[in-house]
Amino acid sequence: MSLIDRAQCEALDAKDPLAFARDRFEVPDGMVYLDGNSLGALPKQTPARLDAVIREQWGQDLITGWNKHGWVALPRRLGATLAKLIGAEADEVVVCDSTSLNVFKLLSAALSLQPTRKVILSDTGNFPTDLYMAQGLAQLLGQGHRLELVAPDDVITRLDADVAVVMLTEIDYRTGRKHDMAAINARAKAAGVLTLWDLAHSAGALPVDLNGTGADFAIGCGYKYLNGGPGAPAFLFVARRWLEATQQPLFGWFGHAAPFAFETAYQPKAGIDRFLVGTPPVLSMAALECGLATFDGIDMALLREKSLALGDLMIKLVTQECGGLGLTLASPTEGKARGSQVSYAHAEGYAVMQALISHRVIGDFRAPDLMRFGFTPLYVRYQDIWDAVATLKSVLVTAEWQKPAFRQRAAVT
Repeated sequence: MSLIDRAQCEALDAKDPLAFARDRFEVPDGMVYLDGNSLGALPKQTPARLDAVIREQWGQDLITGWNKHGWVALPRRLGATLAKLIGAEADEVVVCDSTSLNVFKLLSAALSLQPTRKVILSDTGNFPTDLYMAQGLAQLLGQGHRLELVAPDDVITRLDADVAVVMLTEIDYRTGRKHDMAAINARAKAAGVLTLWDLAHSAGALPVDLNGTGADFAIGCGYKYLNGGPGAPAFLFVARRWLEATQQPLFGWFGHAAPFAFETAYQPKAGIDRFLVGTPPVLSMAALECGLATFDGIDMALLREKSLALGDLMIKLVTQECGGLGLTLASPTEGKARGSQVSYAHAEGYAVMQALISHRVIGDFRAPDLMRFGFTPLYVRYQDIWDAVATLKSVLVTAEWQKPAFRQRAAVT
């Protein structure tokens, strides 16, 4: 097999049909940013948009902005835009709250539809906040519900008559392993099990087809591949067939049928709006709207093709350049089995990642030993992968990671 060099990577960039999208983002000079799976890069239009919302809309129009500038419609407007990226209809998605709160709301709604079933099924690779919410809800309900965890490969065979809801993150946050959404949805439907998908590492990273695969419920965040900024609002999806049959447990005034009637008794809105709770965070939603705009004119099939090519390239280059240096591939080697990231295990993974960051190659670390490298196809280049692997090789060969500063754990890893 012939060796890959940087010139070949530059040649790939030259013919990349998505290369134009990089200009939509502020990517600092000299930085290789491979952490869009934790926090997306800043869209260039976001600062001006926020400045306008702050200085003109809020500053000059004050409270009249709710009507004059359509602030009150932001949850549904953003939901309709986002729906196009996840295979949903505009009236099935709303932007609101956090992923954790949305898990709580949708899981509660789903369980209420399955009163005789008590098992919430998930896998051992699911993101902890989803599991915590399930545990807390089961305890709060006090009706004998329990969370059951199985290995990812065992989920589909565990779907049975005692399972109420299967709650999964489509892309494993540690390894990038991808669940087969279509197969799981089909098996769940046959067993009478409802599905709740976490799209935190899917939305904006690869084509998602919630309706085409028969999903019941889904949630996701806005600050990773959707580029909405730190702590951006999350979103939720409810299939039309469940919109009028479900009720969520958090009765907030924006979910009320007539919030400005100020009635003392709660009456839910029709449709997806019943899943709203409190006042929309206008500044955060304005930033997220800019993040969603970065997908204008983007062919998601091309985006997925580039994502897989970037991952394949990294795996090949690490094998070529870093063999025998203590790295173990933790992600699937086959592209269709993973999302838009590649993870490597290393006994000193945290310190190695800190050394990389000191050289402006930005990834992140997940305990106990995984280094994660995320690929956002809208702004990551093939030459970035070459530069990242070259830096990784240098850090490992020189044992630079042994410096004490790189071994001190920060609050966020």
